[in-house]
Amino acid sequence: MAKGKLITFEGPDGAGKTSVLEALIPRLQAVFEGEIVTTREPGGIEIAEKIREVILDVTHTAMDDKTELLLYIAARRQHLVERVLPALEAGSLVLVDRFIDSSVAYQGYGRGLDSSAIAWLNDYATDGHKPDLTLLFDVPSEVGLARIEANADREVNRLDLEKLDMHQRVRQGYLETAEAEPERFVVIDASQSLEAVVEAAFEAICQRIEA
Repeated sequence: MAKGKLITFEGPDGAGKTSVLEALIPRLQAVFEGEIVTTREPGGIEIAEKIREVILDVTHTAMDDKTELLLYIAARRQHLVERVLPALEAGSLVLVDRFIDSSVAYQGYGRGLDSSAIAWLNDYATDGHKPDLTLLFDVPSEVGLARIEANADREVNRLDLEKLDMHQRVRQGYLETAEAEPERFVVIDASQSLEAVVEAAFEAICQRIEA
């Protein structure tokens, strides 16, 4: 069975990952002969979407940090076995809006939960699967939050309501993770224009596909 490529889109809130992903699809379809599958975490399938509603509900302010982590992990597992792995086995190019690194950044650096426990949970939930490429869209926290506030059409979730220092820790977590795994990550300055960010992402993906 042919094996596809798993490419994940990561970044702090307001980095513009989703907009970049959507803009990339027609360009990638022009150069990639196989099927392109786009999905997201948490979500992408019925069970995981229901978990997403629980996690991100702005009224769920009493949620414990470990509960939050475990819900993400549960959604990740179901999404992987039901959507991601079958697509990879079929040889598809799979683009996922958030994956394992979000737990490291948000629940590890952001919430201060034990990093070794998060690494174990990620490994357990994914059977050790890692992306072929992770694009990290980096933007200063103040810029990201300003974008969220200015975008009336964007879904505002429970994590968006966190204070600035939480978002700054998340960003730092992403940057340190990328520095530790340079062979997997490509860091893109997401404070540029959408066109420039899309172009940088497109070039990074094409290079990895060709490799």
